[in-house]
Parts: sequence; structure tokens; C-alpha cells
Amino acid sequence: MIEQNASASRISGFVLLSLSTAALTLGLIVFGAVVRVTESGLGCGTDWPLCNGTIFPPLDNITAWIEWLHRLFALLIGCFGLATLAAAWRQYRQNNRRVLQITVVAAILFFVQSALGAIVVFLELPPTFVTLHLGVAMLLLAALLGAAALAWHRPSLARRADSIAVLAAVNAAMAFVVILTGALVRGSGATLACTQWPLCDSGTILPFEQGQLAVINMIHRLSVAAMSVTLLILLWQVYRHRSEPLIKRIALGAVFIHIVQIVAGALFVLSSAGREWGAIHVGLAAAVWGLLVILAIMGGMNRQQVEIDSR
Repeated sequence: MIEQNASASRISGFVLLSLSTAALTLGLIVFGAVVRVTESGLGCGTDWPLCNGTIFPPLDNITAWIEWLHRLFALLIGCFGLATLAAAWRQYRQNNRRVLQITVVAAILFFVQSALGAIVVFLELPPTFVTLHLGVAMLLLAALLGAAALAWHRPSLARRADSIAVLAAVNAAMAFVVILTGALVRGSGATLACTQWPLCDSGTILPFEQGQLAVINMIHRLSVAAMSVTLLILLWQVYRHRSEPLIKRIALGAVFIHIVQIVAGALFVLSSAGREWGAIHVGLAAAVWGLLVILAIMGGMNRQQVEIDSR
């Protein structure tokens, strides 16, 4: 297998912008987790974009400052996003229009995300909208990383097609499910419905006798366990069929961060919902999601190149 990434060695301004915006989005997701674990979601009351009727919150109101800084962080991402969109229009409207299209999708997702943030505040943190808010943030992260991957990656000359793209897409979908079920656990108040780990207090896989919240908690854990299996299969297939060091590192990185995420989740439970572990847990889940999205897109581009070469 011969890789053709020589032409991709130069990272364009668009790629730098999209990766920077993606990094800020990842930071915003972690910041959002901090808002949740510190119960600062209504630190600014039900006002938006103002904070309790003022532009700046009182200096002695910590929860208001946490929520206000979260909104300021989102505004910064909006500025970077506009620059990224302008760069995509300038560089890719004539060629590789997929990059421009996915960047436009990212811009739309940002505005949807902002609107959901306002709705979450107005409705005083309903669990469904909180979960949806996080889900759209993850899609925004995926779109930004996808645009960067499409602009930078050059498919390799493979002898035959493999299942890497499909496996990566399946794992990315499972990572999304893990993230949404985790948000549902937090939003529904099921965080400490199971105070033991890895099983619930009753020692059963689905503790119906402990109530609905315990079942929700265990569904999240079971989704993590299922993803662990498929992620190991993906890593095995990557090392079996691919020679590109970058693809191997991305797959290995996803597995490693996933393991650390599981440890952080366990410590979150065993520390009786320690705030730092909750924020770390969400951040690591987002990182795994992002790596799998990149791997799926790179794998898909390689597979498409194989199909073109075989015609």
C-alpha cells in the first residue's frame, strides 16, 4: 500500500482555521460539562443573551460567571466559524465543493446550537433539550473535523477495499449514542442511581427493581461496553489491513482515550459525582467521537479511491 500524502504535507489556512474552531468547540463542550456539574446552567437566570438583565454578571456570583463565560466562549467560536466559512468559500467554491458544503453545514449547526442554548435557558434546563444541545455540539465538532479531513487528506493507493470506513462509521455512531445516553443520565438525575461500578447496586445488568433511573444509568454503561468491543475490532482491522502510520495512530488514540474515559466515568461514580471527573469524562468522550469521525472520513476517501482505480 503506497500512501499519497505528499501533496497534503502543506496545511492550508482553511485547515488550520477549521481545526482551531474544532479545538475551541471541544473546549466549549468541556466548558458546558463544567456548567452542568457546577449547576450553573441558570447562573444568569432565564435571560439570554443578557445575564440577569445585565451585560456583565456581579463579581461575587460565581455560577453566573461560569455561565457567562460559557456564552462568551460560544461567541468566540462564532467568530472563528465565520472566518472558516470565508476561507472555505475562497479556497473551495471552484473545486472540492464537498469541503465548502460541510463547512456550510457546520455554520448552520452553530446557529442551531446557539438557538438551543437559548431555549435551554428559557425553559429552565429541560433534560430533552439539554441532551439535544449536547448532541448538536457534537455534530458541529464532527462537521469541522470532517471539513479539515476532506481538505487535507489524500487517499492512498490501496490494492483492495477494506472495511475500515464502515467500522469507523459504526463506532462513531456508537460513540454518539454513548454521549447522548450519558447526557440523558445527567439530565434525568440518574447520575448516582447506581453508586457501584461496573454493575449497579443490585449487581444485575438491568436493575429494574431499583427503578427507572437505575435502568437509564445501566443502559449508558452497556452502550459503553458494546462500543468497547467494536472499537477493539476496528483497531484489529486497522493494524491488519492498513500500513499508514497516521491511520494507525488515530485508531490507537481512539482506543486509548476510550479506556481513559471509562476510568474517568468509574471515578465519577465512585467519587459520588466528583465535578472534575464529570467534566473530564465528557471531554474524553468528545475526543473519541472526533477521532472516529476523522477515521471514518479518511477511510471513506480511501475506499472511494479504490473504487475509482478499479474501474
